[in-house]
Amino acid sequence: MTGWPMRALALIAVSQMDAYTGCIESKYFCPLWRPIMAIRLGDSDGNPATGGDPAWVSLRASAKRGARSGCDPPRPSRLTSGPARTSVGCATNPRGGDERSSPLHSARCAAGSAAATKETRLDPVNTPALALTNVACTFVSKDDPGQRYTAVRDVSLTVGAGEFVAVVGPTGCGKSTLLNVAAGLLEPSVGDVHVFGQALAGINRRAGYMFQTESLMPWRSARQNVAAGLEFRGATDAGAQADEWLKRVGLGGFGDRYPHQLSGGMRKRVSLAQTLVLDPDIILMDEPFSALDIQTRQLMENEVLALWAAKRKAVLFITHDLDEAIALSDRVVVLAAGPASHPIGEFEVDLKRPRDVAEVRTTPRFIELHQAIWSVLREEVLKGYRQQLAA
Repeated sequence: MTGWPMRALALIAVSQMDAYTGCIESKYFCPLWRPIMAIRLGDSDGNPATGGDPAWVSLRASAKRGARSGCDPPRPSRLTSGPARTSVGCATNPRGGDERSSPLHSARCAAGSAAATKETRLDPVNTPALALTNVACTFVSKDDPGQRYTAVRDVSLTVGAGEFVAVVGPTGCGKSTLLNVAAGLLEPSVGDVHVFGQALAGINRRAGYMFQTESLMPWRSARQNVAAGLEFRGATDAGAQADEWLKRVGLGGFGDRYPHQLSGGMRKRVSLAQTLVLDPDIILMDEPFSALDIQTRQLMENEVLALWAAKRKAVLFITHDLDEAIALSDRVVVLAAGPASHPIGEFEVDLKRPRDVAEVRTTPRFIELHQAIWSVLREEVLKGYRQQLAA
């Protein structure tokens, strides 16, 4: 079972979290879940684990089976807008070189263990919904352990409760990798992930995941697709809730239609309802509208803004489209070109809400923000393009 069925099951698993847990927890060993152990890393970011290739596993997963990670701890980073900075990281150089180890690594682990034994008092107001701290993801070839690829390194990123954060970067810079880490589908080689102040272990049960590619099950109607997660949770009113969410996304009269009977925009609306019906506290979106025509895309973007404004969930939104990132978000984070991608800029989007994604693009402040962010992003995009040509 590969392709869209696995992505559909992955979406359900991330949102429901109560189904298939045993298999997901051992995702690096379970054949059924191999296509999503790295959640199709190559779909949008061009990582070597294209298509969820089981020949590549994360460095930490490899270490759990007896391999030494050999990583120095990355130093904390503070995101600032400006030129790319040198990253002092922990992940192995993907182009070769010896592994590195340091007493600091043991000290960091000891400190982390000590901290885990203390009771943590959280500030519900200032605690971010999602926090990635010094995250690195290195993939090791199962056929040749000496062959490694570091997708991201030294990444620290937070998403506040009710905040809409967009991440932009060149193709292959690890944007989807970070999203998979936030979902708990991919364990970082180094670093920590916290959800509302609690360390993430396994699947992120407070998140819903909307994929870039098709995730609907073709043998189920629109209503049945939206209700699937609720049914796995044992909800007795799954059908009624599905109908309500189909109405919210403008598909109240299409519940009995199957995916092949719906347009691309309609299918995306069903996927959106499928994600939001479970009322997740964090919404992860991986270029969900990239395949749509511009008119339908703008309609869907406005739909997302309206639904987000109603409940103000935390959103981490991945996109290649800088216009989309600015129009939707409160904050834009820019990633460097890979390998070993890391944040190189962060920009507050101070455009007034509510926004219309088409109209806001003509405002002077939008143009200023676009120019400022593009000045940081442009060289990284060119660098990524040169890397693709040389590959």
